[in-house]
Amino acid sequence: MKKLINTISILLLVILISSCEDFLTKAPLDTIGAESELNETDAVALVNSAYQPLQWPKLYNFSLWTTDIVAGESNVGAEGGNDGIETVDLCNFSANSTNPKALDIWRGANPGILRCNLVLKRLPTIEMDETLRNRLMGEAYFLRAHYYFILVRIFGDVSLQTEPLVAGSDLNQARTPKAQVYEQIIADTKKAIEMLPVKSSYSTTDLGRACKEAAQTQLAKVYLTLETNYQDVVDLCQSIQDQGYDLTTMDYANNFKYTTNNGPESIFEIQYTGKSAYGFWDDLNQANWLSTYMGPRNAGWVGGGGYGWQHVKQEFVDSYEAGDLRKDVTILYKGCPQFNGKDYDPSWSLTGYNVRKFLVPKDKYDWDSNPSNFVVYRFADVLLMKAEALNELGSTQLAQTPLNIVRTRAGLPNITTTDKETMKEAIIHERRMELAFEGHRWFDLIRIDNGEYAVKFFKSIGKTNVTKDRLLFPIPQEEIDANPNMTQNPGY
Repeated sequence: MKKLINTISILLLVILISSCEDFLTKAPLDTIGAESELNETDAVALVNSAYQPLQWPKLYNFSLWTTDIVAGESNVGAEGGNDGIETVDLCNFSANSTNPKALDIWRGANPGILRCNLVLKRLPTIEMDETLRNRLMGEAYFLRAHYYFILVRIFGDVSLQTEPLVAGSDLNQARTPKAQVYEQIIADTKKAIEMLPVKSSYSTTDLGRACKEAAQTQLAKVYLTLETNYQDVVDLCQSIQDQGYDLTTMDYANNFKYTTNNGPESIFEIQYTGKSAYGFWDDLNQANWLSTYMGPRNAGWVGGGGYGWQHVKQEFVDSYEAGDLRKDVTILYKGCPQFNGKDYDPSWSLTGYNVRKFLVPKDKYDWDSNPSNFVVYRFADVLLMKAEALNELGSTQLAQTPLNIVRTRAGLPNITTTDKETMKEAIIHERRMELAFEGHRWFDLIRIDNGEYAVKFFKSIGKTNVTKDRLLFPIPQEEIDANPNMTQNPGY
């Protein structure tokens, strides 16, 4: 799958849309006309192109993991000054409509949606194997839902477009109410569940494509975000578990090693090959940025020397329970196990802590050749969603089992409470520690109790200017200026 994504010729119409100029100028285009005939090979290449925006810095290679900083788990760190100021402003709930990170996420997801729309329009017209067509259509439905799921959680109401925009299309699209966007996400994800094969059926070449379990995980996450359909969440998670996923046989650290990409716990990952013909700063580069960005500054441990992002906060470190085996995998601290035979110096961070989880020694891969994938969905997340849904249904005792499977692997004692609110807090805590710095915390905070939980948490860590309005990012000013039908979120 990695090789396919890296070597594809992207078959696209000449699509003119203001939010995608960057994508049009940087993507390697072999454009075809609307009437061009496509064959089966073209169909696969076209679907492969729909995955590509996930790899970009605008999404998983930078912007989405930095939401953990916005969520209060860490400080930007870096060089100081204006380095990362757009993230600092979001952290302080002082961002405005010109915030570059908001613009990046907006413009990162929309090219993926456009490509998915083109796939879903063209594939039914191609003469090809029906089984392959169904799988490819399922991948496109999953991906379109995924891109919209990112956008609707970040911005709320967004423009919903399910047909390819071509020359002559009306580009001044108004925002669609988020309830309607979620309806489309659910419909697309359900179609993906019906059309996609299970992960175990993929060949080595295709491993990394969206699978049935990825779509089931996504739908469960959508329902939890909407705080509804809890029995469906339980059923979806159980269906995944029935595929043979067993956390007791899975090593926590292996989820973050380049040597175990697409491992047994993985359900959906962003694929990287490492070295490519494109520069490190290009959208289309194939190097994972996390190691270089999170490596301790001035340590010389990782490729590029390390930019020192994500100085982990003391409040997060203090949240670890005694004996939690995940701590030594996740963070660097004074006296922690050596990294590649070297001791950690807490002076490398303003807080005395750095993220360890994603680091790759520079003697293995340099800054422009790191092939580590980024895990989006994995089985431990599924177990914790199952526990949360069971608890919301009032089956608090049953919720103990999936929660404690996760805790047992972490070396922690079982949770035995039968009090619903106590269990809820235990599950929220477990999600925080299990999925730390994987891009989940912000989305968890803002969904629980319709954002009330987030406001309470942020005030507890000193962010007293937080408001519920500010749990959505601003609509980029460039989009408002270019589109008279585009409106701004309240509070900006």
